[in-house]
Amino acid sequence: MSQKSEAERRVKEIRRNTRRKYSVEDKIRIVLEGLRGEDSIAELCRREGIASNLYYKWSKDFLEAGKKRLQGDTEREANSHEVGELRKENKHLKQLYAEQAMRNDVLKKISRGRDTETEGT
Repeated sequence: MSQKSEAERRVKEIRRNTRRKYSVEDKIRIVLEGLRGEDSIAELCRREGIASNLYYKWSKDFLEAGKKRLQGDTEREANSHEVGELRKENKHLKQLYAEQAMRNDVLKKISRGRDTETEGT
């Protein structure tokens, strides 16, 4: 590998590792500041150190989520822990149902046996 391409690769790696990760709260704060309109979007983005296209993406996502919520779409994604717990509970309930079904079958057979015994007397 040439020295120039090695340097470019290293610079990209450093940028990737030092890229700021914004929390949900930070994104909401920034979008709301932009919606207030006190400063221009360009000025807001410079101050926050983000590209304007990133601001517009966050803004679009924010408004779409609000639109869905207002339309009554309250469905949310379950996290993996919730899914695991629900699967365990489902398995347990299926086992209980199977046991009850077997008991009912046994009771029906016993009941039929008694009915035939009383008919014969």
